Amino acid sequence: MKRIVMKGGWVLALAGLLLAGACAPLSPPPARPAPAAECHPQPDFARDQYIVGYGSLMNTASRRRTAPGAGPGVPVRVRGYERRWIARGSDIGFSATYLGVVPAPGGRLNAILYRVADDAEVLATDARERGYCRRSLQPDQVEWLVEAPRPEGEVWIYEIRPERRQPPSRRWPIVQSYVDIFLSGCLDLEARFGLAGFAAECLRSTRGWSRHWVNDRVHPRRPFIHQPMAGRIDRLLHRELPEFFEAIRIE
Repeated sequence: MKRIVMKGGWVLALAGLLLAGACAPLSPPPARPAPAAECHPQPDFARDQYIVGYGSLMNTASRRRTAPGAGPGVPVRVRGYERRWIARGSDIGFSATYLGVVPAPGGRLNAILYRVADDAEVLATDARERGYCRRSLQPDQVEWLVEAPRPEGEVWIYEIRPERRQPPSRRWPIVQSYVDIFLSGCLDLEARFGLAGFAAECLRSTRGWSRHWVNDRVHPRRPFIHQPMAGRIDRLLHRELPEFFEAIRIE
C-alpha cells in the first residue's frame, strides 16, 4: 500500500478543515417562533388586567365565549399600531386571513378596551390568540373616546407573530363571516356610545383589504363556531387520510 505524505502546513491545513467540518452545522438552524415566556409575559395578577380587542374581540358574544366575566368595554383609539389583514390562519383545511396588528410609528386604530374577570381569562385569551403575542400598552398609547374611569392595572394588545404575517391570497382569503363579527362589534359600540362614524373608522383604519375575499356566511370557514372540535378533527383527517382530505370542497 502506498503512503501519501503531506508536508508541513498542508497537514495542519487539512486537519483544520476536517475539524471545522466536523464541528460546523450542516445548515443554519431555521427561524423559530418567540418562546412562550417572551410571547406571553407573566402578568401581574395582583393588578387588574385589561385587553384591547380590535377584531373579533370587539364583538361582545365572541369575547365572552373566551372570557365570560369580561366587562362591557369602552371604545378607545390605540397609537403605535396598525390593524391589517395579515394574520394567516391554519395550514390545514379551509382557512382564512384574519385581522392582526403590527407596530407602526404614527399608526392608530379604534378598538375596545375591556377588563377580564380573573387570571384564568387572560390565560384563556392567550390560548385563543395562540398565533399572536400579548404586548403591553403604555397609558399614552390609549386615547379614550368616551368619559370613563381609567384602568388601574395592566393593558394588553395581541400582536400577530412575525411568522404568521401574510397578506390575503386565494388559499387564505378574507372571509365574510369574520368581517361580520368584526363590524357587528364596531356597529354595536357606535350605537351604544353614540359615536357617529365609529364603524366607518373601523374600516378606514384597517389596511390590507383584498379582492381575495369570499362570502362564507352560509358555510363559514370558522367551523369551530358550530363544532368546537373542528380543528382536532381536521388535523386527524389530514394526518390519516391526506389524499381524501385534500379533495374536500365546500358546497
